[in-house]
Amino acid sequence: MAEVHGHEDVRRDLARAVARGELPGSLLMYGRPGVGRQTMARWLARLLVCEEPGAEGPCDTCRGCRLALDLQHPDIHWFFPLPRPKGASNPEKLADALEEARYEALAERRADPLYRPPPDELVGLYLAQVRTIRRLGASRPAMAARQVFIVGDAELLTPQEASEEAANAFLKILEEPPTATTFILTAADPEALLPTLRSRLLPVRLRALPDHEVAAYIRGRTDADPDRARLAARLGQGSIGRALAFLPRDGEPSHAEGIRLAARAWLEAALDPNAAARYAAAHAERPAGARGAFADTLDALELWLRDLAAVAAGADRDVIGDDATDRLHHLARRARPDAIPAAISLVSEARDGGRINANPQLTLARLLNRLSATLS
Repeated sequence: MAEVHGHEDVRRDLARAVARGELPGSLLMYGRPGVGRQTMARWLARLLVCEEPGAEGPCDTCRGCRLALDLQHPDIHWFFPLPRPKGASNPEKLADALEEARYEALAERRADPLYRPPPDELVGLYLAQVRTIRRLGASRPAMAARQVFIVGDAELLTPQEASEEAANAFLKILEEPPTATTFILTAADPEALLPTLRSRLLPVRLRALPDHEVAAYIRGRTDADPDRARLAARLGQGSIGRALAFLPRDGEPSHAEGIRLAARAWLEAALDPNAAARYAAAHAERPAGARGAFADTLDALELWLRDLAAVAAGADRDVIGDDATDRLHHLARRARPDAIPAAISLVSEARDGGRINANPQLTLARLLNRLSATLS
């Protein structure tokens, strides 16, 4: 079941707009990763095909709702980034292969409501998928009064094979939308969308959830103990999906926890007076093929720096990763507190450099040396 947790104000406003017949035909749901963007999009899609909608949302009991909850409603089409299929030599074969991959991915999501895509998987939203959306949109709804298209992580429309073909093709659909059709795009960073595409979408922001709500969700749906649930909630920073990513799997640390520890090792290398430690850390970074993990580790490094600033200021209660407070105190003795904001800016610059295909090893080596010079 695609259960929506929190965001009551957004759900209330959307339900009222639907009841009044005032919901725009194209929306953009945005918020930090894991905050519930696609779950909320599915909730709205369910409301739009519900046979007996209520003032607070879909009934979740009619045939339309049951099919939607099982990801099998013929008028709800959920698209999301996928790996590029191998061996698709022409546009028609690529479109067919992507549809087959999408149905397989939907089956995985149906089997596991807490499904998370494999980390470091290179995925995209392809022009072939947009053409499939156009083809489906040209047909009449099969059951409900309208069709609903959900496009998850729509930022990936833009970097399609180093061009904007997919985004421009989708823009044409929004300029001349099919009748009885609603489009719901989701994005973590709306600024990453083409401005012309963004201008045709009603923005709907999903804010971060309180830590105690995230922790309660984790405890109610996993076997995590209270301390682990609380720490995961803090590290998730208001995002249920992100918090779940910090829970261990099969007794092993999660991928997200591995990234967090890698970022701490970068910080320790930057504060090491021996330059060899910095070059060793940079040399260990993969030179290509894992840019997503590199950007995620930079995000985690920024969080370590913010926690370092809190410790240096004597505000231990504000440390997010409070399982490492003692270690942060040790590191704080080797850093200039007044230089930490400048260090955070350096991490942001490195993240921007990663977006333009800079070599991760070279970017990291330069960053660690600059952090050393700034903080020491």
